Amino acid sequence: MSAIMEKIASIELELSRTQKNKATSTHIGSLNARLAKLRRELIEPTGKGGPKGEGFDVTKTGDCRVGLVGFPSVGKSTLLNKLTGTFSEVAAYEFTTLTCVPGVIRYRGAKIQLLDLPGIIEGAKDGKGRGRQVISTARTCGLIIVVLDALKPLTHKRLIEHELEGFGIRLNREPPKITFRKKDKGGIAFTPNNNGETTFLDEEIVKGILAEYKILHADVKLHEDSTDEELIDVIEGSRIYTPCIYAINKIDQITVEELSLLDKMKHYVPVSADKEWNLDGMLETIWDYLDLVRVYTKPKGVNPDYSDPVVLPRKGCTVEDFCNRLHKGIMKNFKCALVWGVSCKHRPQRVGKEHILEDEDVVQIVKKI
Repeated sequence: MSAIMEKIASIELELSRTQKNKATSTHIGSLNARLAKLRRELIEPTGKGGPKGEGFDVTKTGDCRVGLVGFPSVGKSTLLNKLTGTFSEVAAYEFTTLTCVPGVIRYRGAKIQLLDLPGIIEGAKDGKGRGRQVISTARTCGLIIVVLDALKPLTHKRLIEHELEGFGIRLNREPPKITFRKKDKGGIAFTPNNNGETTFLDEEIVKGILAEYKILHADVKLHEDSTDEELIDVIEGSRIYTPCIYAINKIDQITVEELSLLDKMKHYVPVSADKEWNLDGMLETIWDYLDLVRVYTKPKGVNPDYSDPVVLPRKGCTVEDFCNRLHKGIMKNFKCALVWGVSCKHRPQRVGKEHILEDEDVVQIVKKI
């Protein structure tokens, strides 16, 4: 472990000393690839005795999972207490929460599991404190809420982003539009971006990065102007792209002028957990970022059940997804579905399993006779 840490520190030092220009871009790309491989070894040691970066043993409940991440004593436990009614110990000293405390928010018919994770410290991605457990659990969340102290939000924001980045979590970013395919022969075939400029990568840089992974034959095609780090993310294949909200807590301790300066920050919500300020606004933002779809069931001859919707992510909300959420065996006898709602041209509309559902649609399943 210490040997890996020394190698990481050595490469980071070399990167900081290397000027970024066209002549050094191939060398920088190779160093970034080497750094990514070492960090992967740190998270998942290859030796028999090394423990992997496993998270806290918390049963996943509800329709989705949201994690509260931040430094000690920024108000994560108070937020959990106020939003869910679950008790998580609160005190004026650091590291009050030593394990993961789950709670459930019931909002707009959905059950949202909220996790109060222990405070992380600088160097968490390298194994300091309980950082690896905290960030491993954060990887399982559909949304991460980074809780920041209003007195020093930007400093903490940069540090936490750096720790999460080191663990393969990409906040508020889409996966790079790069096609990467290994092959048995033919060498490296690099296709630059046809939709515009290719300013960061060329064939020499790509070959240098792939050489670090001992890949001699592969197709690499860019569909946007991507960087060497984005190519490394695609090669590694273990990156998590997660939406994130920055909850600026303790706004009761700053002036209105200071609060107005924070408005320039993207993806942020100002709150005061202690005074219960803007908690409704925070719930609304959580709902928007989770991007969920509620679908109501309607048995034949009965009114729809609006009290207990089936909640699906918008990216996977076809009729087939809806049926599988109810029971895996429904699709065996599925004939069609009757749908009422904004996804239909007329109500009811007879649809197949590929039909995409919208929020608050009503669905009745028709089975084969």
